Amino acid sequence: MSKILVSFFSASGVTRGVSQKVANITGGDLFEIEPVNKYTSEDLNWNNANSRSSVEMNNPASRPEVKNKVSNLSDYDTILIGFPVWWDLAPRIVNTFIEENNLENKKIFCFATSGGSSVNNSFNTLKNTYSNLNFVSAKRFSSNVSENDVTSWVI
Repeated sequence: MSKILVSFFSASGVTRGVSQKVANITGGDLFEIEPVNKYTSEDLNWNNANSRSSVEMNNPASRPEVKNKVSNLSDYDTILIGFPVWWDLAPRIVNTFIEENNLENKKIFCFATSGGSSVNNSFNTLKNTYSNLNFVSAKRFSSNVSENDVTSWVI
């Protein structure tokens, strides 16, 4: 049986809650992709072109600093990456996480939380950006994700 790491970035807490459910269902270990500088509600105001999230998402080279590292990444063969959808993409801090960790030879599944946006563009962009990695599939989950939804997707 594979060992699973459920890594996630959550700015508002929704993705955190879904990630905890996913970890419980899969038996995976939980790792929060936590920014050094937490996002405030002002930072997350997508209507403000000068907000931190807007500035980061408008700069493809932006790589917000991650607070902690996965110390035992070699123990895992399956990595789940959860994130909210921002501007139809994964937040730039997800790129930081991917680039700071050796995910080669690992199966990577992405899951997203969103009020209505699909995960497809986020997933395809990550898959194309990191074409050397094994991105398997992606799924959008609501906050009330069911055990069946998770197990039929990952396990």
